[in-house]
Amino acid sequence: MKINGKYSATQPLPMENRLWPSKKITKAPVWCSVDLRDGNQALKDPMGIESKLEYFSMLVRLGFKEIEVGFPSSSDTEYEFVRRLIEEKRIPDDVWIQVLSQAKDSLIKKTLEAVKGAKHVIFHIYNATSPAQRLYNFNKSKEEILALAVDGVRALKKHMHLVQAAGTQLRFEYSPENFSQTEIEYAIQICEAVSDEWGASADNKIILNLPTTVEASMPNHFADMIEYFCSHIKNRENCIISIHNHNDRGESIAQCELGMLAGAERVEGCLFGNGERTGNLDIVTVALNMYSQGVDPELDFSNIPVIAERYSHFTGMAIPPRAPYAGELVFTAFSGSHQDAIRKAIKARNKMPENALWDVPYLLIDPHDIGREYEGIIRINSQSGKGGAAYILESDYGIVLPKAMQPVVGSIIKHAADKKQRELESSEIYDIFIERWVNTKSPLNVLDITEKHIEGERGSDLPEQVATIATVEWEGKRFAIAAKGNGPLDAFVSAMKQTPAPKFNITSFHEHSIGTGSDTHALAYVQITKDDGQQVWGVGKSSNVGRAGIAAVVSALNFRKD
Repeated sequence: MKINGKYSATQPLPMENRLWPSKKITKAPVWCSVDLRDGNQALKDPMGIESKLEYFSMLVRLGFKEIEVGFPSSSDTEYEFVRRLIEEKRIPDDVWIQVLSQAKDSLIKKTLEAVKGAKHVIFHIYNATSPAQRLYNFNKSKEEILALAVDGVRALKKHMHLVQAAGTQLRFEYSPENFSQTEIEYAIQICEAVSDEWGASADNKIILNLPTTVEASMPNHFADMIEYFCSHIKNRENCIISIHNHNDRGESIAQCELGMLAGAERVEGCLFGNGERTGNLDIVTVALNMYSQGVDPELDFSNIPVIAERYSHFTGMAIPPRAPYAGELVFTAFSGSHQDAIRKAIKARNKMPENALWDVPYLLIDPHDIGREYEGIIRINSQSGKGGAAYILESDYGIVLPKAMQPVVGSIIKHAADKKQRELESSEIYDIFIERWVNTKSPLNVLDITEKHIEGERGSDLPEQVATIATVEWEGKRFAIAAKGNGPLDAFVSAMKQTPAPKFNITSFHEHSIGTGSDTHALAYVQITKDDGQQVWGVGKSSNVGRAGIAAVVSALNFRKD
């Protein structure tokens, strides 16, 4: 694209010896959900009162202690929702509801009337402060915008008796809207003026919320802004620094995390990043990022599938399949090498203590911790390798392939996925395996078979032998065969030399049981090496161990790669 002069780079702040790059996130911030206000106003079809009541209850169950419930002065629906929360006693004693208002006397008064009777209320006032908004929205100077903010605080103080008389505990929050595009010194100046007018103190802290209303710079620049603000605002001990990130550049999570390193103590956002334009900060991702580092996020996302389902039900918004943690495919591997690594690591972890350090390749956290299941981790398409098919067969059906057989099965499954040009379901993989190896009857088919155990004379050293008598078909022709061996399988292999079938030797044999109780069967895997050097695998299943081995030989002789 041609650079046409319309855009310019963000200018760095005069920062020396910045501290945030060497810090770590060691505890959860104060979380404030703005799903019911900022998130709801961004929906094509906003939630009605009943849906918002249910959504509020879900947020409480997840552990949010601060929830912005709306803009009561903006509409009758918003006002009525807040009244119902209070009158129906839906707000737990340890939860603060937050209400938003512009810095106007009449709107502030109506908002206070809406929250009468609530025990804990955060009153949130905002006004636009960026140069473009000062010019285009208001055509006002910096001094006039600052006066507007201070007048809003005065109006709130004038009308506070409307709620305080009823025992409401009130906290105050101020946002210089579009902090991210406001001159940093002016943002500090207006926040100091508002704090002074409010009378902020260590016992009556003001929440200074610094919104990335439009994400317009790299995350490191935002971190510099937060650190600069924290280190230059007077009476830092009298304020709580809050951030409210949007996602216009797709970096809201990084901006939030670096903002916390830089001094932010409080975070506003929405579940799964709902919000205007490209959305608000995704609180789920930030919280689970912390969890993956061993830090308690103090929110309960242990059942992500249910939370995601309820979120989509209330909002009508779909969660992208690649969304971190909650997306359908985020715990899925299609790549063959990834599948093999995951399968081996999970198998090894089954023998470890439950709280062993999580180190499964390609999986940041244990899916079980957030209500996800292992069965969907490895899925098969044309990019998959030997490990994926082996994992599906073992985890879903108890079929434990010998390691040397896995590439053969993987190749067959991969070819089938490539032919269909789509992902294969678990049941399809199983059906292909059974059809290709277990249920084959051509060119060799065993019509009947009997065994006779031959013991040596009592007291003799002659080993016990088995005589096998069978009727088989090879390429449509019937043969009666018989031979002795040291077991049913050995005898059958010897008897097959009496047919036109290729001559072979058994070079590998594996077996294990499958199923439980009366439904237990033996599963045998046999590799034969033909006289021409070709090596082929076969699989047999039977309630009789010896017959399973014979069936595996038949399977190997019947195997066709294409």
